[in-house]
Amino acid sequence: MRSVRLGIVVSAVLALTVAGCGGGDEGGSQSPAANASSDASVSLAGTCPATIVVQTDWDPESEYGVYYHMLGPNPKVDTQHKRVTGPLVVEGKDTGVQLEVRTGGPSIGFEPVSSQMYKDTSITLGQVSTDESIRFSAKQATLAVMAPMEISPFMIMWDPATYPQFNTIADIGKTDTKVLYFEGDTYMAYLTGTGVLKKAQVDGSYDGKPGNFVAAGGKVAQAGFATSEPYIYQNEVKQWGKPVKYALVNEAGYPFYPQALAIRAADKAKLAPCLKKLVPIVQRAQVDFLANPQQTNALVLNLVKQYNDGWVYTPGLADYAISKMRSDFVKNGSDQTLGNFDTARVQRMIDIVTPIFTAQNQPPKAGLKPDDVATNEFIDTSIGVAG
Repeated sequence: MRSVRLGIVVSAVLALTVAGCGGGDEGGSQSPAANASSDASVSLAGTCPATIVVQTDWDPESEYGVYYHMLGPNPKVDTQHKRVTGPLVVEGKDTGVQLEVRTGGPSIGFEPVSSQMYKDTSITLGQVSTDESIRFSAKQATLAVMAPMEISPFMIMWDPATYPQFNTIADIGKTDTKVLYFEGDTYMAYLTGTGVLKKAQVDGSYDGKPGNFVAAGGKVAQAGFATSEPYIYQNEVKQWGKPVKYALVNEAGYPFYPQALAIRAADKAKLAPCLKKLVPIVQRAQVDFLANPQQTNALVLNLVKQYNDGWVYTPGLADYAISKMRSDFVKNGSDQTLGNFDTARVQRMIDIVTPIFTAQNQPPKAGLKPDDVATNEFIDTSIGVAG
């Protein structure tokens, strides 16, 4: 499950206090494919569900823009249930089916997407990171079919003026500097279990708000996302207003695929004809979104406004996220293909997190293999990002 994000004020009351259903065409809610037309060459009708439902794990943001980018003209916004629905389009062509993008996090009671997919079988695909898929593999198995991001933006940040000697997470672990993080994030059990950080120095009380970091005057390190917090702290947290430096969790040896697009594992045979057509469409949409993000970001910002659930997202942050995705996180990996999985990397994750989850009395499926967690069967290997 995606951790609580900076800038949101969440409570049980707020999660239940929502507006009624909205019309969906209010200032910027129209998708990039405003002139979508029907084209048999990209038709998913009769092959895919009439409405393809994608469950995200958080509120709308540019990191998830690929799904909003595929929405056709005048999507319908349901502010009560925090979801948006419209024709699924590719390069301006209507595929003949609907796409529904649902909000996660507080909108589903912070339920892990894996669990939500099994509670609500109307969900076709969900965002499930590799470690989450392994965690639920015994009873709520999911199979990733594409990774929109090659590298996770999970990071730990610090004040470079206070700690000029820090360049890696291991450098932090050589000191007694307190590290604030979101309780329950599996990567922290890896970092402390392998001695990269000391158990005594980590503090799971971080709630996504900047108060403790600011109050400490930069003397603590803090977990977060490289696509958001560095911009927010420098530009939107007035009490701080200066750069931070960070190191990625991926660089510390925790190479999970973040928010991969996954199905319930048992649905593979049923969905295979659809996925053969759909997955390449998502690959192309990610490439096109990063090349032409403006209208989709406008839709994302408008949805945040309409949902009005405490999530804060600004145009500057949206632009920053796109820049970081282009430079650091949406990559082709070791080949020329966007969205495929490295089997050795998935196995590495199985090796890392199996003892962690077993110690937490939630052992993964016995004998779990990489192809139980992720598949490249539906990937179009000719689709990649430039550079």
